[in-house]
Amino acid sequence: MSIFNLGSINIDHVYRVTALPGPGETVSDKGYASGLGGKGVNQSLAAAAAGARVLHIGATGADGRWIAERLRQAGIGTDHLAEIDGATGHAVVCVDDAGENQIVIHGGANRALTEAQIADALRTANEGDWFLAQNETNLVASGFAMARAAGLRKAYSAAPFDPEMTAQLVDNVDLLAVNQIEAAQLADHLGVAPECLPVPELLITMGAQGARYQAGGEVHQVAAFAVETMDTTGAGDTFLGAFLAARDQGEAPHAALRRAAAMAAIQVTRTGAADAIPTGAEVRAFLAEKDR
Repeated sequence: MSIFNLGSINIDHVYRVTALPGPGETVSDKGYASGLGGKGVNQSLAAAAAGARVLHIGATGADGRWIAERLRQAGIGTDHLAEIDGATGHAVVCVDDAGENQIVIHGGANRALTEAQIADALRTANEGDWFLAQNETNLVASGFAMARAAGLRKAYSAAPFDPEMTAQLVDNVDLLAVNQIEAAQLADHLGVAPECLPVPELLITMGAQGARYQAGGEVHQVAAFAVETMDTTGAGDTFLGAFLAARDQGEAPHAALRRAAAMAAIQVTRTGAADAIPTGAEVRAFLAEKDR
């Protein structure tokens, strides 16, 4: 089986500052780092690290040509990665000494995907493969419609969260992944309880409290592993990528949740987003140690 990810790709530019600038103020940084990010690419890398066959549908500008090679090295298919005449999606992040931040996101190439690009990718899909999307690219609704017509299972990571957009899409997805705040907001928008959201499969991540998955009247929940947290950026993406890979490989829900929790636990002990995602071998070693 395969996971086709209509996924965002960002270059994160992170500046460390003593204090965040005020209106009209210019400040000097005291540290800079650049790394790979974006919800889509984080999820692709996590799913691939967990052993899934992943094909990424996305785009970069010329400034992101190095990203295709990075994805190939991770075993991710890049035949449907386009290059546009423009900038790769990116985030400019300022972080102060107290850990507070200011973030400006430029959608760039993530908003320049085409229906022809998606259709070309799905010609290679088989019935029962997964189609994954987030809210950081254009054509999410079109992508789900095309995936449905091709007989794929559809997973929706509804972030950055927009309750109205999500409400319009839930009827066309099989697995909805949200955090507990998003679940509550969507439930309020639809006038139902969070556990009654109208999707066949519901995955709710709850940070330090773990995660819950429900489908077919059954509910499975795992606690988060206790670790020393350094950076939670991308933790939810890592969890979903690992969980979807495990389910694609036929693992039972509780085992899939536990494997995803382990991958996310390792990821938050490191700095960065995509660069912090552990390997499958690291996850297996982590779980083996916990099972002793």
